[in-house]
Amino acid sequence: MMALLLFLSFLVLMFLGVPIAFSLGLSSLLYLIIVDVPLTIIPQRMFSGINSFVLLCIPGFILAGNLMNAGGITERIIKFANDIVGHIRGGLGLANIGSSMGFAGISGTALADTASIGSVMIPAMKKQGYDAPYAAAVTSSSSTIGPIIPPSLPLIIVGTLASVSIGDLFLAGAIPGVLLGLGLMAMAYFLSVKRGYPKQDRKPIGEITKSFFGAFWALLMTVIILYGILGGYFTPTEASIVAVLYALVIGLFVYKDLKIKQVPKIILDSMISTASILILVGFANLFGYILVSEQIPILVADTILGITENPILVILLIILLLLFVGTFMETIAALVILFPVLLPVAAQVGMDPVHFGIVMVLALIIGLTTPPVGVCLFVASSIGKVSIWDTTKALVPFLFVSLVVLLLVAFIPEITLFLPSLFD
Repeated sequence: MMALLLFLSFLVLMFLGVPIAFSLGLSSLLYLIIVDVPLTIIPQRMFSGINSFVLLCIPGFILAGNLMNAGGITERIIKFANDIVGHIRGGLGLANIGSSMGFAGISGTALADTASIGSVMIPAMKKQGYDAPYAAAVTSSSSTIGPIIPPSLPLIIVGTLASVSIGDLFLAGAIPGVLLGLGLMAMAYFLSVKRGYPKQDRKPIGEITKSFFGAFWALLMTVIILYGILGGYFTPTEASIVAVLYALVIGLFVYKDLKIKQVPKIILDSMISTASILILVGFANLFGYILVSEQIPILVADTILGITENPILVILLIILLLLFVGTFMETIAALVILFPVLLPVAAQVGMDPVHFGIVMVLALIIGLTTPPVGVCLFVASSIGKVSIWDTTKALVPFLFVSLVVLLLVAFIPEITLFLPSLFD
C-alpha cells in the first residue's frame, strides 16, 4: 500500500510539471513522513548515492565536452561528415547522423548532441529543401547515439551501480553505438531516395582531407580516453581531467576558436549541469532505498519470473518495461532506481552485467525521442519550429530502426562483449 502511495505521488508530481529530481524527493519525503521514519535518512541516503570516486568524472567530461563545443568542434565534425556523404541522395541527413556519431565521443549526452548539432543542421536541412519534421526527427533520433558511444554519462552511472569496469562498459558501447548509427543512416537513405531529397556535389579529395584534419584533433579525444583507461594509465576520473586539459589546449592553441574570456561561463554552465545530475542521482538513490525497504525488487523479480522463466521472454518483458519507463522518466534517474531492481532478474537468465547495462541504457535512451518527456524530441522540434506531433510521426521509421538494434544487442551478447573480451 505504501509503495503504491510512493509511485502515485511521484507520477502526480511529475505530470504536474515538477522537475523529475524534485518529484523523486518530494514523493520520498511524503512516504517517510507517513511511515514515521526519521528524516535524517534523507541526507544520509543522498550522500551515499553520490559518494563515489567514479562519479567525479561526470563534471570533468561535461566540462571537456562544453570546452570542445565552444572551441568549434561541432562545425568541424559536421563539415567532415558532410564532405564524405553529402554527395549521396539525402546526404545532409546522413551527415547529421554521422556528426552525431563523431560528437558522441565528445559530449556523452544526447541533449548536448541535439542542441549543438541541431542548431546547425536543422536550419541547413530546411534551407536545402528537406521537410522540417524529417530534419527534426533525424536530429533527435541520432542524438541517442551519444549515451552509447564512449565516453557516456549513463554508462558511468551503470559502472558505479554494478561495480563493473567503466572501461569495459565504454568498449561494450562502441559496436552497438556504431550499429545504431549505421542503421539510422540506412533508413535515412531509404527515405531520401523515396522522397527525392537533394544531394550535393561530390567534394574533391583534397577538401575531404582538409576537413578530416580539421576534425582529427576532436575525434582523437575519444581514442585518448579509451586508450588511457584500458591501458591503465589513468582512471576514468583522471581521464576526465585529461580530457579537460586536452580540450583547453585544442580549443585555445590548435583551433583557436576558444577564448580565455569564455572559460569562466563554460565552467559555470558545467557546474550547473553537474549539480542537476548529482541532485537527481541523490534523490533517485533515496527513492531506490525506499523501494528496497518495501521489497519492490523481490516483487518485480518474482512477478517477471512468475509469468515465465523462458530467458527470451524474460528479456522481452524487461525491455518492454524499460521502453515504457523511458517514455516518462529521465535516463539517469531510471538507471539509479531500476538497475539494482532488474539486474538480479537479468542475471537469473544469464545476462552479463556489462551486457545488461548496455541493453538498459539503449532501451531507456530511446525514450528521449518519445512523448511525454522526450527532451531530445522537444529540443529538435523547437529548433525546427515544428509541432511535437509532426516530429513524432516523422520519427516512426527511425524508432523502428532503434528497436531492431536494441533487440539485436539484447539477444546477441557478442555485439557488446566482443571488444571487452579482447582486453581481459
